[in-house]
Amino acid sequence: MSDASAPQILRYSAFAATPEGGNPAGVVLDARALSDADMLRIAAEVGYPETAFVGESTTDRRYAIRYWSPSAEVPFCGHATVATAVVLAERDGTGTMTFETQVGDVTVVTTHTDHGVEVAFTGVGPDVRELDADVLARTLQLFGLSAEDLDPDYPAREAFSGNWHPVIVLRDAEIFHQFRFSPEPVARLMRERGWRGTITVLHRVSEAEFLARNIFPVGRITEDPATGSAAAATGAYLRAIDHVPADRVVRIHQGAHVGRPSLLTVHIPPSGGITVTGGARPIPHSA
Repeated sequence: MSDASAPQILRYSAFAATPEGGNPAGVVLDARALSDADMLRIAAEVGYPETAFVGESTTDRRYAIRYWSPSAEVPFCGHATVATAVVLAERDGTGTMTFETQVGDVTVVTTHTDHGVEVAFTGVGPDVRELDADVLARTLQLFGLSAEDLDPDYPAREAFSGNWHPVIVLRDAEIFHQFRFSPEPVARLMRERGWRGTITVLHRVSEAEFLARNIFPVGRITEDPATGSAAAATGAYLRAIDHVPADRVVRIHQGAHVGRPSLLTVHIPPSGGITVTGGARPIPHSA
């Protein structure tokens, strides 16, 4: 592809809790002519956890969208969904949109607030399943953890809302903040298990508030600053184990360990898809 025909790459940070926070995403609005190799190359050059590529669109505000990390295509990405929705709302006005993703249609509602455009996306039909005991033990070992570090009220599971995420809840805040890992062995396990999203490690602050570290060792990235698909999966997980607050809203604080504080708000209905809410703001090319 020549430089003259190179697509414009927009850069937005989603779910920011502070001016320097949030998860950066690339957004390419007209990606219809791009090949898979083009999209992978662009995502690698951008270097963000994911870049979203918008393809065909229709008059009823349906958009075909694909997501790429610097190393591979990802079936669904929540923070890049939010970033793309903000870009489209700024260009075409707020309202309801539908994103056609590899995992199904995702409903996106955008509204104007005092802080800019707010986005609420509802993930595809969630699912929760047992996490194999041997796989859990291997995962804990890679993090220097043991079964005794787990919160007994929150059993480990695999949860899905666009991507499968193993969900592990640690009982001790100090252990949550201090555990370390070597990226490549974790990446090998994730490839083996087909975990194309993140490994979600949580610590419960209260029934309605969690700290999260989402492990994502791809390219230059080892931890994701804000993970919308994992937030939706966490909502599905909490519903499956019957730990949903009375108002059915959970707030997830993420990104502090990588210097990009983020906040994701999760709405957990009694049934159906989980809704994740946040915003996004443009970031300079040099950021």
